[in-house]
Amino acid sequence: MSPSSHAEIVAALTSRWPEHRIARSLGRIEALCDLLGSPQDSCPVIQIAGTNGKGSTAIMIDTLLRSLGLRVGRISSPHLQDVTERIVVDGEPISTERFDELVTEIQPYVDMVDAQQIDGVAMTFYEVMIALAYTAFSQAPVDVAVVEVGMGGGWDASSVADAAVAVVCPIDFDHTHILGRTLTEIASEKAGIIKPGASALLAGQHPEAAKVLIERAAEVGAKVYLEGVEFGLIERQLAVGGQVIRIETADGPLGDLVLPLFGAHMARNAALAVAACEAFLGGRALPAQVVADGLEAVVAPARLEVARRSPTIVIDTCHNPHGAAATVESLVEAFGFTPLIGVVAMMADKDVRGVLEVFSETMSTIVVTGIADNPRALAPAELAEAASEVFGADRVIMRERLDDALDEAVRLADDAGPGAGILVAGSVYAAGEARSLLIRPASDTPEVTE
Repeated sequence: MSPSSHAEIVAALTSRWPEHRIARSLGRIEALCDLLGSPQDSCPVIQIAGTNGKGSTAIMIDTLLRSLGLRVGRISSPHLQDVTERIVVDGEPISTERFDELVTEIQPYVDMVDAQQIDGVAMTFYEVMIALAYTAFSQAPVDVAVVEVGMGGGWDASSVADAAVAVVCPIDFDHTHILGRTLTEIASEKAGIIKPGASALLAGQHPEAAKVLIERAAEVGAKVYLEGVEFGLIERQLAVGGQVIRIETADGPLGDLVLPLFGAHMARNAALAVAACEAFLGGRALPAQVVADGLEAVVAPARLEVARRSPTIVIDTCHNPHGAAATVESLVEAFGFTPLIGVVAMMADKDVRGVLEVFSETMSTIVVTGIADNPRALAPAELAEAASEVFGADRVIMRERLDDALDEAVRLADDAGPGAGILVAGSVYAAGEARSLLIRPASDTPEVTE
């Protein structure tokens, strides 16, 4: 199909009820999957929930399982640059042509569910995307699906599948207007991915969240693997382009593992990913070489990703205080920019002040901006007002557009000298737009001959 027809298909999908508006029901996705022949049951599922770390952990599990020789499908959300990124087979997003074919194939069934208005709502954008992904995996076919939860847990559309392995990353405050105002309430929503007879991999949690998760596992007869008991990070050392880590595995300690990602949180995510793969194998250890090869091959876009040099610009998806704190700590450790200049855009429904307070501790100047074509984005003027209250007006610069904000940050960094650096953060959508502006697609890179 032509690029314009793909754009029209995507526009029609995104015109549906957006994923930040939640209609808590599995009724619509279950009805659609029934019509499609239950594609979610075509392979075992590893499902990942939590407040922060879901995406990077899913990527690591995907890469490790492919290193083992399995064919892997992966669902992620939201996307950075193109909707096809949400459906990954064999480590690559599906093509626009394949995406369009899938949409055309399932559209009559989507229309049938729309007509039913289950719980008073037509199928949402996210629900259709989940159905597309499971259909793509069943037709590929894949050996295992690695599924990142969109929001919550038990009522998330991805939970139409009964996951054999449930992975719960650290739980903190985010989407509180939907998930609940306490960690107990938030954990109760996310605990829903732990299904009867499953294996539950639990990263280190606040005590109140851990209590909820362990109680849920006991209730449904799930086998629990706890960080710090059955698995975990033993030690880590900085290295060029990332770190070298030592982790606890099913066979005991395993070291000298190269992880091309920055930060202690990423090292812990790696230990969690290895443990999830071992649980998927029934508790058997992954071969040491598979772990080494898999972790060394990990690529996680917009997770402290260096987008350009001179001055160095780093992009990260952090968008809540817990994630921002981990990002800033890792950035200081790995780069030590002096000064650090921030380019920040945020969604209006996030804890804006909480994120800004974290950033204010390390950013000398913040350039606030907007996100193109995103009605959820906080207006630059409102973000500037909030930032002025936290940073002081003399440390805040506003630019309406992200490209202009980047230009301003580069000018400030050039004036500051060779030790300066830039962090683009505050929103997944801002990270995606920044990648589009700063990183040339591989297809646009001139061929190099020797």
